[in-house]
Amino acid sequence: MATEVNIFSGDATKYLAEKITKCYGTGLGNVTISHFKDGEYQPSFEQTIRGNDVFLLQSTNPPADNLFELLLLIDAAKRASAKRVVALIPYFGFARQDRKDKPRVSIGAKLITNLLVAAGVDRIITMDLHSDQIQGFVDIPVDHMYASSIFVPYLKKLDLPNPTMASPDTGGTKRAAAYAKFLETDLVICFKQRPRPNEIGSLRIIGDVKGKDIVLVDDIIDTAGTITHAADLMMEEGANSVRAICTHPVFSADACSRIEKSALTEVLVTDTLPRKATEKITILSTAAIFADVIRRVHKNKSISTHFEFPTIL
Repeated sequence: MATEVNIFSGDATKYLAEKITKCYGTGLGNVTISHFKDGEYQPSFEQTIRGNDVFLLQSTNPPADNLFELLLLIDAAKRASAKRVVALIPYFGFARQDRKDKPRVSIGAKLITNLLVAAGVDRIITMDLHSDQIQGFVDIPVDHMYASSIFVPYLKKLDLPNPTMASPDTGGTKRAAAYAKFLETDLVICFKQRPRPNEIGSLRIIGDVKGKDIVLVDDIIDTAGTITHAADLMMEEGANSVRAICTHPVFSADACSRIEKSALTEVLVTDTLPRKATEKITILSTAAIFADVIRRVHKNKSISTHFEFPTIL
């Protein structure tokens, strides 16, 4: 008997799960999450999943309820005799805590992977991790997708007169350099000094931006302080235009307002997190990518095509 596929979603990612199941050609699985008056909650699968491949969709962005809901879903699926449980995490929260950058701090990304494995997950699918080494934190398969296959065609259609890729900080240089190499453009780097999280001490531009159409590349936009500061500074130094591409639109605090008031012409993001498009914010969907990966994983087919140019950058 062929193994069936069941796709379920936690509360935080249903908007994307519905698009993924539509691309896949199936319906979203029936799961209920009962909430108690004290804040406790309990997920329940309202259909049989015995012997099936179960894909559980949930981003692990704050609040922590999103992560814990995913852990409970994994546990419930294992106890319901699913053959294989796959956590599809469009945005892997806490990924910025991937190392000890000062004494006596946690490595949050490692803790999250430990929790997922302890809950019983067999495989993880995610997109644009903050750092690639997180894949090595676990001894189970991690399928790391890249949003470049969405962004590159869009950038090509813009047909910018004098495109130049840029990194908003030195940590993202590798990512921006890969885009620049593939698109055969120049590269500009922003040197940022940050006294504490979400606060910029100073920012300097390394490279020539005069007369260029700048595209800033990043995996996450949180408060949008760095991106907007960099865009304003580049325009002051003679850039023709400044755009930004970012996989995960965290957009905390007044990030959207900063973007709308900034010199940025456009900010391209994906739908790994639930955000609304605005005059300057354009949202591109990841649904087709995830649907294809679900299909390939279920059929035990190679997904290496998702790691080839222009996909892997």
